[in-house]
Amino acid sequence: MNGLEARLATAARGRARHRMIRTAEPRPAGIDLASNDYLGLIRDPRLVAAAVTALQRYGTGAGASRVVTGTVPVHRELEDELAALTGQPAALVFASGYAANLGLLGSIGGPGTMIALDAHAHASLIDGARLSGAVVRFWPHNDLAALAELLGAADRRVVVVVESVYSVLGDAADLPRLAELCADRDATLVVDEAHGLGVTGAGHGSVWAAGLAGVGHVLVTASLSKALGAQGGVVLGSDRLREHLINTARTFVFDTGLAPAAAAAAAEACRIVRSEPERVAALRAVAEAIAAGWGRPVAAGAVQSLPAGSAGAAESVARQLTTEGVLVGCFRPPSVPDGISRIRLTARADLDPAMALGVARRVPALLAGAE
Repeated sequence: MNGLEARLATAARGRARHRMIRTAEPRPAGIDLASNDYLGLIRDPRLVAAAVTALQRYGTGAGASRVVTGTVPVHRELEDELAALTGQPAALVFASGYAANLGLLGSIGGPGTMIALDAHAHASLIDGARLSGAVVRFWPHNDLAALAELLGAADRRVVVVVESVYSVLGDAADLPRLAELCADRDATLVVDEAHGLGVTGAGHGSVWAAGLAGVGHVLVTASLSKALGAQGGVVLGSDRLREHLINTARTFVFDTGLAPAAAAAAAEACRIVRSEPERVAALRAVAEAIAAGWGRPVAAGAVQSLPAGSAGAAESVARQLTTEGVLVGCFRPPSVPDGISRIRLTARADLDPAMALGVARRVPALLAGAE
């Protein structure tokens, strides 16, 4: 057995495995409470038409890095729409949300910096921090007293990294207090709005709702593949930040630009979010129905999450519901740390609240029977 084979065999022993759900349909038949299509826009005819028009005009890909020949007018159109939606001065679009986080943290990190991450920060934020060359520290989830202590002991420039809405637990960061704490310590706050954009703050996001849009020490990233129903990622902040990223973000400079069709679809989604507040309200009604089915307070965004006693219980419940035509999120190691296995139901604007309530009511009993 060579070195690679030995490594693969060692890594596989005793580890839970991901199982990808395969389907021949454009969307799985039955009830989908697992996807991140929060506003039900993935198959919206307006997004499809915008993408088709871009395909016909620009072709299937950007063809190069955006600093070479890969920038087309629809990229700037999308950036203008994102800035308008979030109330930010400027935006820079990346090929994915993952690339946006790596690019931003790589550009503002470095050996003279400490990046302090919430313990439940997304893998892309963790990878970006580690690849930046900065000193990396973690603080207990949403524990601002622990963060204040960490900042007080810091001997270098600090970047604090959080998510506005956390993708597994579904809980929210206290952005006003975080921004104040960072301002007091002369730290930069990075907020990943992957699960907030299009969902919280009437669709404008949690940073906008907290009155922090355009605040100089608060930087925002987001994915365009969730509520906006497309693909790509974005960093939002000042014009000066945008110019800095164009010249230093390796995942922007050395990556092919976002496909024009995806950019056009995301731009159309921004316009829909701004013009149809009832769509966000419909999403909220479904989220409230799920929470009511569990007898729990509704979470901040679309993600409604219920603890499972074990990884096996979570997988068993998800498998049982799948056989009944109901897709739910199953989070267990290796995607999450040991002890944080959960069943996640994702609210969507195009779902019936009564149906969501009925599914939610079944989950606690199924979990109890699976233990």
